[in-house]
Amino acid sequence: MKITENVYKAGAYRPPKVEGIFFGQPFDQALEIALSEHEGQRCFVLVSKTLKTRSNDLARLENMLGGRLVGTFDGVSAHTPREAVFAAAQAAAKVKAEILITLGGGSQTDAGKIVSLCLSNKIDSVEAMNRLIAVAGKPAPGLSKPKHRMIALPTTLSAGEFTAYAGMTNTKTGIKESVLHPYAVPAHVILDPALTLATPMPLWLSSGIRAIDHAVEGYLSIQAQAFSQAADLQAISLLPQALKRCLSNPTDLQARFDCQIGMWLSMVGSQSGVSKGASHAIGHLLGSWAKVPHGMTSCITLASVLRFNATVNHDAQALLAKAMGVHDGNLADSIEQLVCELGLPSRLTDYGIQAEQLPELARLCMHDRWIPTNPRSIPNAETLIPLLKEML
Repeated sequence: MKITENVYKAGAYRPPKVEGIFFGQPFDQALEIALSEHEGQRCFVLVSKTLKTRSNDLARLENMLGGRLVGTFDGVSAHTPREAVFAAAQAAAKVKAEILITLGGGSQTDAGKIVSLCLSNKIDSVEAMNRLIAVAGKPAPGLSKPKHRMIALPTTLSAGEFTAYAGMTNTKTGIKESVLHPYAVPAHVILDPALTLATPMPLWLSSGIRAIDHAVEGYLSIQAQAFSQAADLQAISLLPQALKRCLSNPTDLQARFDCQIGMWLSMVGSQSGVSKGASHAIGHLLGSWAKVPHGMTSCITLASVLRFNATVNHDAQALLAKAMGVHDGNLADSIEQLVCELGLPSRLTDYGIQAEQLPELARLCMHDRWIPTNPRSIPNAETLIPLLKEML
């Protein structure tokens, strides 16, 4: 029998080091189950200032934990500055925390992951955090496994709860640095739609566009996997309509739940190391360098990057558009229209970024890990500038 030529793509799917994901139930009920699966019980909570002041969810969490709560930290701001993460790690070490619980959005989640690595690697200064930085998409050499696992209670759709990656901003360089360890991923994630009611609507909606960005760039990735692409398609079918329903009725818990499930599905590829592209890369720098809110970066970048990449993946983009309910095949226009319908800013100029700043932005973007894996080659900063001009 003649063996036909090998034209299939080789790969490997590695399940994340997660112990459990709870969804659609009150967070305190699920948290009690999660805590029973941890050896230690000294709980340290990282919470966003927004959530602390806009709802009673922190008080409810503190009441539920009772004597198990040994500390609370609300000093991690947007884009996870190094200094704030180090301060959180110092506070957790001081009270001999055994479990880290994050209540908030992506900045709290990333901080929790990095704090867990600071504690297990004896990081004793902000400068020593250099030892945590991932190298070529792999954990830093000699990095020890976290001893203190996380439980994440997300309140946005940024979806960092499902990966072992974390980002922190180097405030001296303006660059967002990647940290990675397989066991930095939260041991438990609890998706309670009621916890999201206090999230400001622009943050909720824009983080939903971020989740769409995860699914889109994951599906179109040069390292895409059949398993994760199926999840990406389902995420794209859920998120756009669910976000619109949230906007029309902010108390619609079913719509918020659908968003959470879509967010979770959007991260299946990222969990196994499927690369992203220029939308994520540029978004990282818009956050760390230009201080654009995390979710808003995708509102600016995704449609333009899709148009840039369409010369190499038009047919695949058309399949995503169909999953989104759009039959003309124009995914970029559909994303752009969705952002507009949700009332979100979509241009660099909305954040004061002018044409004369683009060469510096392009130069910094070339340091991001996702530029080399963009579906269409971006060999140098000069190639990026016309793309960035489309976002003005």
